[in-house]
Amino acid sequence: MATFNKLEDIIAWQKAKFFCLELKQLFPTFLQKKEFEILNQLKKSSGSVMDNIAEGFGRMGNGEFKHFLTIAHGSIMEAISQLSRSFDWDVISNEQYKHFKGLADEVQRLVFSLINHLIQTELKGVKFK
Repeated sequence: MATFNKLEDIIAWQKAKFFCLELKQLFPTFLQKKEFEILNQLKKSSGSVMDNIAEGFGRMGNGEFKHFLTIAHGSIMEAISQLSRSFDWDVISNEQYKHFKGLADEVQRLVFSLINHLIQTELKGVKFK
């Protein structure tokens, strides 16, 4: 895995951003069904993924990056749970659930892979050079 020079180089962050943007398609459905609370939770958890990847990267040390990636991983798992609940409550369709669950699963795999890479690398980060 290459060294990241800027946030936009991180594929996990790119995919997390795409996931957030795609979720906007669901907002009218949640609003129409007056499911404001779960919509708010889904917006926060999905945004937390990309925000924590960014914050961890910005700390310029692998230890802190790993820490924030674990928070991002927890947030994407939370978003997956909220999507599941939304489907169970008939807020979103099976097709919508499968689409967004697939996007979230991809983000989860990328974040998890990045954590594992940082665990295995001997590099300590920019601030330790």
